[in-house]
Amino acid sequence: MAKEYTFHDMTRRRLLGAAGMGGLSLLTAPAFAQRMIDLHATGGPGTRPLTDDFPQKRAMVLQRTSPPWLETPFDTFDKGVFTPNDQHFVSWHWADFPSEPDLDSYRLTVRGHVNQPLSLTIHEILNDFPRIELAAVAQCAGNSRIYMQPRVAGAQWANGSMSNALWTGIPLKAVLDRAGVKAGALQVRFGGMDKVILPESPAFLKSIDIDHARDGEVMLAFGMNGEQLPLLNGFPLKLVVPGWCAVYWIKMLSDIEVLDQPDTNYWTARGYRLPNTPFGNVKPGDSNFKLIPVTRNVPRSFITNIRSGDTIKTGAPTEARGIAFGGDCGVAKVDLSLDGGKNWLPTQLGKDEGKYSFRQWQTRFALPARGDYDLMIRCTNTKGEAQPAFPIWNPAGYMSNTIETTHVSAA
Repeated sequence: MAKEYTFHDMTRRRLLGAAGMGGLSLLTAPAFAQRMIDLHATGGPGTRPLTDDFPQKRAMVLQRTSPPWLETPFDTFDKGVFTPNDQHFVSWHWADFPSEPDLDSYRLTVRGHVNQPLSLTIHEILNDFPRIELAAVAQCAGNSRIYMQPRVAGAQWANGSMSNALWTGIPLKAVLDRAGVKAGALQVRFGGMDKVILPESPAFLKSIDIDHARDGEVMLAFGMNGEQLPLLNGFPLKLVVPGWCAVYWIKMLSDIEVLDQPDTNYWTARGYRLPNTPFGNVKPGDSNFKLIPVTRNVPRSFITNIRSGDTIKTGAPTEARGIAFGGDCGVAKVDLSLDGGKNWLPTQLGKDEGKYSFRQWQTRFALPARGDYDLMIRCTNTKGEAQPAFPIWNPAGYMSNTIETTHVSAA
């Protein structure tokens, strides 16, 4: 007999923690005044509080309390390829979402251009469909926005609005197949349990094309790194769109609608757009460009064990290590430069956890003489796409993947 799967018992104490969701909007700066972190940003404020006052989360960089925006501390990325659940970044569009999802009454609806509308219980989701596991990076489109110069509006994320996890769930394709997608379907639209505060605000909905939705990789996830989803990361069910920006990864997923015409809702038709230029890059003040939707991730890489301002012993063998991801495909190579990009050295790649996952890299080097050095790290993905050396800028601060530079001194 097949094993019956259920969620762990979720008591109010375990789910909400000491602060309680109702108290999140009451958190104020003095509570964190002695725990600040420097994000090393220029052109504006660059310090943020560290907080562990959110449910199921330990120390996180606080960007905003309501809705909660919590950034993964950068040193977390040096500890392993998978981001711990209690330090996985958090970003909500609207602050009104359930603090205690009722699993007994929860239903996932599947409707629209289908033969058989569905209303699925948690029990059915856990037990009536095939299971899949897949490692994938969730990255906010505005990751690293704080480093764009000049500064742009929006959440001033440093490099921590990204996290990597091993997701467990069911294929979206299996659910759509059970509902029976009718001929002529164009897109699939997704909505969660979060609600708008003001009636004139648009509900947060996102759509993907029907062929993408049925590719077998897009997932309805209930598990994360071998545990159930944390509340703030989308419990009880989260849409995972591997290789695409996390804006599509709808949290507390409750509604799936198959459309037979292009989606006209604000967040698909107008929101989250960047210039249709190479790397989404334009000059400040430019306006003569077309906009396209933010979709796939692009290659990125980081040094995680050396920080700007560090001093390295001259001539001594030194280890550099870090993480990289290819965006919507795998990592082909990661190269390190010790001279500001004039020459590049190959690094050794770690275990391949899958084409959408972080991949660790490492190498050893020695700085030949005293002085200042610019260490640069560059990822090239399996499509042959490499990170650009020039600074990326666009008005929304989206999709930055400029080669990272770490300034160090040899002494």
